[in-house]
Amino acid sequence: MNAAIDLLRAIRTGRLQDVRAVLDAGTSVEIDDGRGDPGLPLGVACFMGYADIVRELVSRGAKVNLPDNSQATSPLSMAVRGSRNEVVKVLIELGADIPAGMKTGLTEQEIMIARWKGQRYGASTSAHAERSAEAPLFEEIEMTRCYGTDTAVLDADMIRAAREMDKK
Repeated sequence: MNAAIDLLRAIRTGRLQDVRAVLDAGTSVEIDDGRGDPGLPLGVACFMGYADIVRELVSRGAKVNLPDNSQATSPLSMAVRGSRNEVVKVLIELGADIPAGMKTGLTEQEIMIARWKGQRYGASTSAHAERSAEAPLFEEIEMTRCYGTDTAVLDADMIRAAREMDKK
């Protein structure tokens, strides 16, 4: 069987373990679509809404950004067309550039938080890696129970940090 077809089949079924197995066998993550543009596997995963598969493909070298992310075949456009807001968030965390005027289906707050997560937890693109060196360090708080915790204060702190990050 054709390795590219096996990868696309594994992605379409949403089975992360099958995707990993096909990639471990040496299949490229940058398979061309019918017009010769690379990135078909990532585009399919984005359109179908498989955030875990998107992360796996990017970690193995799939490109989050095209020269023009407003193209219909860009990973971001595919996620937006599929109404996959969670995948849009993941792509932003991984360093996707949002073209001016593109409607992502996310609020400005959700976009800021996704960018902040990408910087805080290490996006895979060089632009975010450069910016994360400038980002302030935040203390991680682990709570076993949240009873009585005012989460609005925690949300406000995260929004403030994301806004300060955007100013830099």
